[in-house]
Amino acid sequence: MRARLLGGVDYAASLRGLRHRRVNFSAAEVSAPAWHFDTRRHHIALERPGPPAPGGAWESARELIRDYEFSPPEIVRAVYDRRSPLLGRDMLLEGRFHGARFHMGVRVTAVTDEVRGDSQRVWGWSYETLEGHLERGRLSYEVVKDLRTGVVWFVIRGFSRVSPDVGPLLRLGWRLFGRRTQLRFYARCGARLRALVRLRMAGVGATPNTIGESRLVLVPSGTRPGIGDRLGVRWHHPST
Repeated sequence: MRARLLGGVDYAASLRGLRHRRVNFSAAEVSAPAWHFDTRRHHIALERPGPPAPGGAWESARELIRDYEFSPPEIVRAVYDRRSPLLGRDMLLEGRFHGARFHMGVRVTAVTDEVRGDSQRVWGWSYETLEGHLERGRLSYEVVKDLRTGVVWFVIRGFSRVSPDVGPLLRLGWRLFGRRTQLRFYARCGARLRALVRLRMAGVGATPNTIGESRLVLVPSGTRPGIGDRLGVRWHHPST
């Protein structure tokens, strides 16, 4: 990866550049203690017991999770092609840390839509990191309803480690701030989704921003480039 002063970003070209990148890890190398393993459960809402209510909290959470609206915009934003199927979709993530911006590619490699056992209705998806990402790993986002109690949960599961391809400066930064930011991201995702579900249930929603060609969207909705996006440093893969 290398640094450059912030300027205009050609999101369409950057997203196209992900097509030929591969996942940057193999399952065989994932093991403790070198890798972090995380599970976070966030209480979102309470419905009546039984299947998800039409237009209820579980369905609202599913739509928000599908569109990546739950991501805290002060930490991670994303660009993707709205026409691409969810499974196999490439996403360009923009990690944000003070004046620095980190552009990183991920690919959706699994979609879950099932009744788990006889007591949970589950929908979600997972992405894996691509070549050029600061990290190596996988994250899964699921909305889960307990059919017996009616409780709706947002469950985040993942494993990760810093990529060995990053330079010494980024490696030091990750050692000092990376894990702390990662855990804050998990907490903020849960709080944000809970708040968005309440707004959606009250009839308040937002429309994702389009970028250039209307097929590209910037999420979460309501985010706009500001002066901080023009002044600072962006880290990116040499091929972008």
